[in-house]
Amino acid sequence: MNFLKKIRNYLFYCGIERVEYNAIKKNAYISNFVIWRSLHYLMAATFLVLYFISLSTSVVRHNALLYLLGTIYSVAVIILFSFLKKDSLIAQFIIYISISLLFLFGGFVSLNNPNVPAATFIVFLLITPLFMIDKPFFMAIELSVVAAIFLIYMHGVKPENIWKIDLVNVVTFTIVGIFFNVIENAIRIKEFVLTREIKIQKDSDELTGLKNKGALTREINKYLQNKTNNKGIMFMLDIDKFKKINDTYGHDIGDSVINQLGTFLANTFISNEIVGRFGGDEFIVFIKDTDDLEAARKKAAELVSGAAETIHLPVAGEKVSISIGVAIYLGIENNYSELFKKADIALYEAKADPNNRFYIFE
Repeated sequence: MNFLKKIRNYLFYCGIERVEYNAIKKNAYISNFVIWRSLHYLMAATFLVLYFISLSTSVVRHNALLYLLGTIYSVAVIILFSFLKKDSLIAQFIIYISISLLFLFGGFVSLNNPNVPAATFIVFLLITPLFMIDKPFFMAIELSVVAAIFLIYMHGVKPENIWKIDLVNVVTFTIVGIFFNVIENAIRIKEFVLTREIKIQKDSDELTGLKNKGALTREINKYLQNKTNNKGIMFMLDIDKFKKINDTYGHDIGDSVINQLGTFLANTFISNEIVGRFGGDEFIVFIKDTDDLEAARKKAAELVSGAAETIHLPVAGEKVSISIGVAIYLGIENNYSELFKKADIALYEAKADPNNRFYIFE
């Protein structure tokens, strides 16, 4: 069963588990986009050169239209790619169409001289899979289908002895191409997995597992600097009398309190919010695409009461409280620091009022 599971993972998830593959699939799509955008420039230039050669060479003159259509197609894809997102499924689909057209081109080249074994088509069987990162199952289907079509069509066109050579070569190199694609995908995908793990480690707070200060700053800045985003709410939280907790119970308990608050926030915000530990006992939560003042009040109250119920100290009955400063983003602030200052001022006001543990900057 383990062997069959490994085969499944290699064919469908590039040698890793499904959850891992889905986590880095976007990176693979972006890589395909970048590679094939460059390849389409090369295809356009190659087809254009072949077109001009065909105009002056009688041997390949009958292929002139094919070369011209290849040039037009490649240029059209280059233009289309300038409007598509790099991780777009449409871009992936277009890439598979381009692969199919390359095989078609290889077939037409073979027709130029049917008395010799196919060479260009075989080269494409080996080379093309190396430039595509996707579930190898899809490439296996692609190679098998084009190989079958090529052999069926050429059976009535090429001499019997040449066709038999093509049969052996095409079947052999289809299998080799699939194998190459499986191995290449496994290697490249594992590179993406490793890169992702390094990024997570670099961006994670060691104590809570939430985003650290650097990741918070970068992601919130990215959101604020996108001019289409003009709504957001920043919560700045800290633990009341945290120094006293450390002095009374020790730093291990202090770390436990911070960890418990981090876990509480992680379990509370599970959608598209940006949540992290700014430093010490201070945390930041940024909620995107809303400026609802009443919702901000309600959420702040829920955080205050939830933290008191969730965070535990060694002595029964002892409660931990938090204070929250809230800043509403209305598209005015240009960066993280400007919004942070308003949340920090609001937090100062909240800590000054023991009867109201949160304050909204106005």
